[in-house]
Parts: sequence; C-alpha cells; structure tokens
Amino acid sequence: MDDGSDVECRIKGNFRIRGIRTTNPVAVGDYVEVNTKDPNDHKDLKDTFWITDVEERRNYIIRRATNLSKESHILAANIDQVALIVTINHPQTSTTFIDRFLATCEAYRVRAFLIFNKIDLLTDEELEQLASLRALYESLGYETAAICAKDLSPINNNLSPLLAGRTTLMSGNSGVGKSTLLNTLFGREMTRTGKISDAHDKGMHTTTFSEMYFLEMDNGRIIDTPGIKGFGSVDMQKEEVSHYFRELFRISKDCRFGDCSHTGEPGCAVQEAVVRGDIALSRYESYLSLLGDCTESKYR
Repeated sequence: MDDGSDVECRIKGNFRIRGIRTTNPVAVGDYVEVNTKDPNDHKDLKDTFWITDVEERRNYIIRRATNLSKESHILAANIDQVALIVTINHPQTSTTFIDRFLATCEAYRVRAFLIFNKIDLLTDEELEQLASLRALYESLGYETAAICAKDLSPINNNLSPLLAGRTTLMSGNSGVGKSTLLNTLFGREMTRTGKISDAHDKGMHTTTFSEMYFLEMDNGRIIDTPGIKGFGSVDMQKEEVSHYFRELFRISKDCRFGDCSHTGEPGCAVQEAVVRGDIALSRYESYLSLLGDCTESKYR
C-alpha cells in the first residue's frame, strides 16, 4: 500500500480466462490495481482486497513451466537486472544452465551478471576453474563477482554497488546459497537456509515462493525466487537463438549463408571459430541445447 504496509489479496476469477498461458497470472514485481469490492458479492469476503487489473509489464523473465497444462512461469516482472548465483561445486552449476539463463535475459533485454558463491570451499583446481569461467563470461561483457555468502565485507565491496537503487531478480539452482546471501545482506534471517544432500551433492528447496525484499540503506529491491532445477526456454524461434549468444551473433555475420544455423553448413564462421577456440565449446554446446528446445519442444 502507499503507506508501506502489506495486504493480502485475492485474484479475480476472470484472470484465469484471459488467455494468459502462465502458471502465475500475477508475478512478483507487477504493479496491480486493487479494491475491496467483491466481484461476486460474497458477504463473507466483503472486506477482502481484490486484484482487479495488472499494469502492462516493462519486462519480465520467463521459463518453461513444469506444469504441462501451462506454457510458462514468470519468475519476476518490471526488473532492472538479474543476479544469477552459481557455484563451481557443492553443488555444481552447469554451464548449460548458466547459458540458458543468460540467453533468456538477452531475449528479454534484461541486464544480467553472475555471482560465484562458496569460493571458500574450493580446491586449488576448482579455483582455477572459477578463474577460467569468470574470464570467459567477462570477455563476453558480463560482470562477475566471487564471494563467500557468509562473509559480509567482500559482499559489501563487490555487490552493494551492483544492487543499489535497482530491482534485482536473484536466482539460481537450489543449494547455491541464495538464502544465506540474503540473510547476510540484511543482517538478519530473512529466509530459511537448507542443507546440501550428501547423497547427490545437490541443493534442496528452502524458498517455496518468490518474494521481494527492500534494501533500505541502498534503496534497492531484491526478488528472491525458489531454486531452479532446469531452465526451459519459451517463445524462442530457432532462427533467433544465436542472437542471444553475444559471440555467436557477432561472428555469424561472416557466415556464407545469411540463414546459417551453425550446425553443419559450408562456410559457417561460427563452427570455424569453435574449432579455433575463439568460441568456447561449452557455449556452442549450450547453443545447440537451446536450438534443440525449439525443434523438439522439450523441457529441460
């Protein structure tokens, strides 16, 4: 509300029949219109707040829904940027997941940066892997930070300038330390933390729904989301997928054919760049993975 208070709202039933093919017709970050008039005149709900309209979204981040009766799930709307929390180990975040997420941010024109967490747990070999991945993504123009979520000083130095005055969607796999990071940023327990499965070295869900938190000192807003296992693409045409990989889009201008799919055509500058090492093999494989979504309509 205008005075900063929270109110519990219900959604009018006709939101469900507007052709909105998402699991959540209203998303965190939406600007909505509410009133206390019961659309069905139920006497026992006369003092309930109702969401009667949702303003047009400036942007949003969307993924394929696991609920097969719907097409997609909106993670958040009207955001300034995305902070993707990733870990080299405990658990391991795959480069395919990173690249799928970044490609979606590119598709919806939302700034993204990477936060590598749990660096205090890494071996010397894993630290080298961390340095290599940071160098890769920074060479593509993505900002990165390396932190231990339990240590406040590096967080203040590395993250505060990135979060100040912005609405940031914070996302990542389960177990990468989002909840711990939030608790450290706010100096108190904002959300429950969980343990890593000993059997599979994977995170277990602790956040069950998306929620927005306000950084009072920095005038920033953080939207925390439940941990994501996979990231399925939505509404990507196969001809456009390479546009969402910055280096592929740049180099594809030198391909012999304007409609080159970079999957075996003669004179493909992208495949030649992969062979030379000018395009990382992991990035090219992520591109092929997303391309497979478009041709096979499968969920990942």
